[in-house]
Amino acid sequence: MSAVSSAPKAIRPDRKKKSRHLYNAVGLLTFVVMIFPVYWLIISALRPNAEIRSYDQTLWPSSITFDNFSRAMDQAHFATAVKSSLIICVTAVAGAMLMATIAAYAIGRFRFAGRKLFMIVLILVQLLPPTAMLIPIYLQLNDLGALNEYWGVIVIYLVSTLPFATWMIRGFVINIPKELEESAMVDGCSQMGAFWRVVFPLLAPGLAAASIYSLINAWNEYLLAYIVLQDNDKYTLNVWLANFTTSRGVDYGALMAASTLIAIPVVAFFMVIQKKMAAGLTSGAVKG
Repeated sequence: MSAVSSAPKAIRPDRKKKSRHLYNAVGLLTFVVMIFPVYWLIISALRPNAEIRSYDQTLWPSSITFDNFSRAMDQAHFATAVKSSLIICVTAVAGAMLMATIAAYAIGRFRFAGRKLFMIVLILVQLLPPTAMLIPIYLQLNDLGALNEYWGVIVIYLVSTLPFATWMIRGFVINIPKELEESAMVDGCSQMGAFWRVVFPLLAPGLAAASIYSLINAWNEYLLAYIVLQDNDKYTLNVWLANFTTSRGVDYGALMAASTLIAIPVVAFFMVIQKKMAAGLTSGAVKG
């Protein structure tokens, strides 16, 4: 009796081609659905106000104007909101990256009692929604005199991004051979000297991936900043945008223009570090 071949049948080329076209169509549809709100935001920022309020909407404006951007930047407290957001976000991200790097190095290189439990706690902390901790955070900041202060919001943003950033950077630390540090210490470096001179420069992809995550969280956060900051001259851009009104009501053209301007810094930062971020998301996920 002849043996029956158990090899799988080859997929016909035309069937593979149809599957590829189907996946491409689904991917294109998904892209259009996701990008359309961003497109509509930018187009609305370039439309005249009369056209925005019109019932006859089109996918492309009949005329393009930049007056909306001028009115948005001329609104009260816009400059102070930009300053507040930059101070809070840059300080929080820089502090979180520094602390997360040191913590990740300690977790990845040293063995100590409670190490695994500490790593589990890092993940569990991320499962807690910020709104569930809003009242305890408010009470603690009130006791510390941090309400309506920049450093109160900075501490919140730093602590909220620290667990995930630590866990992410740890994946890069364990992928760096210990022999590099040992060679540096043989040449006269201390443990921390070897870390800063050898390990830290190699963590650039991990720092890029963690920093963009931290920046997006801090830049887009609204609720905690609204609760902690109480003066108009200390509002961040998101809080300022939520209170965007004029003497004649809501200027929708200027509102869309302000929303577009707020998104530019994060997009620019992402474009600068996108190559390092892509490498970070892949190389830090696998040990070896």
